[in-house]
Amino acid sequence: MTVDQSTHLRSRRLTGRIGAEISEVDLTHLDDREVAAIRREVLAHRVVFFRHQNIGSAEHLAFASRLGPLTLAHPTLPVLADERELFDLDSIAGASANHWHTDVTFVDRPPIFSVLRALILPEVGGDTLWANTVTAYRDLPDDLRQLADRLVAVHSNGHDYGRVDVARMRGKLRPEQLAHLQAFVSEVYETEHPVVRVHPETGELALLLGGFAQRLVGHSLSESVDLLRILQAYVTRPENIVRWHWQEGDVAIWDNRATQHYAIADYGSQRRRMQRVTTAGIPVVGLDGRTSQALQGDASRYYLEA
Repeated sequence: MTVDQSTHLRSRRLTGRIGAEISEVDLTHLDDREVAAIRREVLAHRVVFFRHQNIGSAEHLAFASRLGPLTLAHPTLPVLADERELFDLDSIAGASANHWHTDVTFVDRPPIFSVLRALILPEVGGDTLWANTVTAYRDLPDDLRQLADRLVAVHSNGHDYGRVDVARMRGKLRPEQLAHLQAFVSEVYETEHPVVRVHPETGELALLLGGFAQRLVGHSLSESVDLLRILQAYVTRPENIVRWHWQEGDVAIWDNRATQHYAIADYGSQRRRMQRVTTAGIPVVGLDGRTSQALQGDASRYYLEA
């Protein structure tokens, strides 16, 4: 347990590489020093957790906005009429994200921070995993690291997770799940990102991969699949992962520039409802200075300041 001397926030590390639980804090009553201290903890531990906050949507949005300007809830999925920045992830509406990913990497400016709160949880299951993509990069052998440094990946919401043969999927998905998938790919986005990104605040190097990384520029699809699989395996090694067992009212904040996550869909027909808010990002920068390049789709509406 460590205590921030300027604020008295208490932080307890959850694993050797990723994750911390912060206590002695009420997210609805924070001064600027406390917000700055929480941001430092997120940068240090990649993802931080708060138990029993029980905040409403207005408090959720107010807190997240203190970390940076907010995005629209999602580039393609329906948003709430009165709270367009709040992304409602409700299993009864077909929403699930049971694959490793970094949030919204199919646009040219993926979010910086994600703030997620638990509203309704299944009796059993529904945990979330986070992985540290900085230590994953450090774990690469020298030859793989040199290769990764030069690679560029195309990220898309229209890969196997989203773009499906709808006729083939009928009968395998509930109607609400099928509708969710159809909305997810209602507009297809593709963006080139360097596989190794420079973290703009810490200067650390991190792998930018995950489920939206579809192919590698200059490589065949079969080569891309093999290379992406090899690099992704370093991200999801057990030593890079923290697992959070949710309780209603919990809040998690993660650095989307240094993590991937996976929401485990192991709760059958039980309901799981979460809400997420994200802060607007900037183009990804690689080791050689190259930046993200949008190839398809207009994400200007997603960035609320545009």
